Amino acid sequence: MAGLPQPLPVPQPEPAPLRPVPAPERRPSRWKVILPVSLVLVILGLLAWLALRPQFGGGAPPAALKTVQVVQGTFRRTLRVTGQTSARNFANITVPLVRAPDSGRSMILMKLAKPGTYVKAGDVVAEIDAQSLVDHIDDVKDQVAQAANNVKKRLAEQAVDWENLQQTLRVAKANWDKALLDLKAAEVKTELERELYRIRAEEAEANYKQLQADIALTKQQQAADLRILEIAYKREQIHLERHQDDLKRFTIRTPMSGMVVMQQIFRSGEMAQVQEGDQVSPGQQILKVVDLSSMQLEGAINQAENSLIRVGQPARVGLDAFPGLEFPGTVYAIGALAVRPSRGESYYLRTVPVRIAIHGSDPRLLPDLSAWADVEIEREDNVLMVPLHAVHTENGQNFVYVKRGDTFEKRPVQLGPRNQTQVVIREGLRAGEQVALERPPEKKPPKP
Repeated sequence: MAGLPQPLPVPQPEPAPLRPVPAPERRPSRWKVILPVSLVLVILGLLAWLALRPQFGGGAPPAALKTVQVVQGTFRRTLRVTGQTSARNFANITVPLVRAPDSGRSMILMKLAKPGTYVKAGDVVAEIDAQSLVDHIDDVKDQVAQAANNVKKRLAEQAVDWENLQQTLRVAKANWDKALLDLKAAEVKTELERELYRIRAEEAEANYKQLQADIALTKQQQAADLRILEIAYKREQIHLERHQDDLKRFTIRTPMSGMVVMQQIFRSGEMAQVQEGDQVSPGQQILKVVDLSSMQLEGAINQAENSLIRVGQPARVGLDAFPGLEFPGTVYAIGALAVRPSRGESYYLRTVPVRIAIHGSDPRLLPDLSAWADVEIEREDNVLMVPLHAVHTENGQNFVYVKRGDTFEKRPVQLGPRNQTQVVIREGLRAGEQVALERPPEKKPPKP
């Protein structure tokens, strides 16, 4: 391989010299034309708006103002009363005040009606554990029997004592008679013996008369002793009857028909409803039986509004828990004195209690629900009304802006009563006219 001839190198052509590439021709940008034109158009539009502005008084055209129609109907002025619902007809069920040995102690509820159930008059709604009372009644019955036996025993003893007294009296009479006979036979006796017989006769007579005088006292004594025992017996009988009456009251019955509403009790550091097994005290309220057909709203108004409300005024009652549920109502009671609402309020703030009877019934209308009532304190039929915002006042004169085509006419009006949203128009408007809710801008004369 080393002896093979090597190929000759091929000559390479020389590269041609580089020529400069000419730059592309630059055309003018489109935005440089659009921006000046747009700026000119904006300036021309601004100048045109400034030129036309005096024709509209420097504001929006009149057609842009909101208007309302003058309506003819019933005007109502109401007063809002807030409070909670309750029943006018109800019965408080309380733990009875008894005279049993545990009358001052806590008693245990053995049975209790379920909350929300309907009961009839005479139904049992609660029962209290009466075992200790039953045991005490047994003891009192024994005491009554013992007192009766004491009376019988005393009668027997007095009969024996009376017979003994009669026997003693008969003996004394016999001794006196014997002494008198001896005295008659004393004529044949010596003077000393006759004096002794006379003394013995006088002594027997005095003894007999003394025993006769003691009979009345003995009768009074025996009657007094017997009366004491009879009083003791009567007292034990009254004692027994009282406890038997207490035992009957340990079974609590409702005096009326209605729904059972439980009361609150303090248990384990918090308030809870009364339930079976709770310890209650005499006189403590445990539940209510309410008549749902006689519901009412218990509310209060400020003392400054007391002159606006009267018995018999109609009202519309609603429940906060059920916004769409409303009932007609009537004011039927107003407090005679203003009271302080609560401890947290100002000392000088006073409210007047108001009771509003609710007409109608509904399963959702229950006691102790927060509610409101709009009491109708003023009413006028067939009157013209406009919103309050449509009436303007200037220099003591009331006026409105009535729409006339594309312009508004300033017209004075005479006002009547008003409520929170509307006002009655006595004079100056007709039904169906359009009035502006806002004051139209004033027109300015064009600049020369």
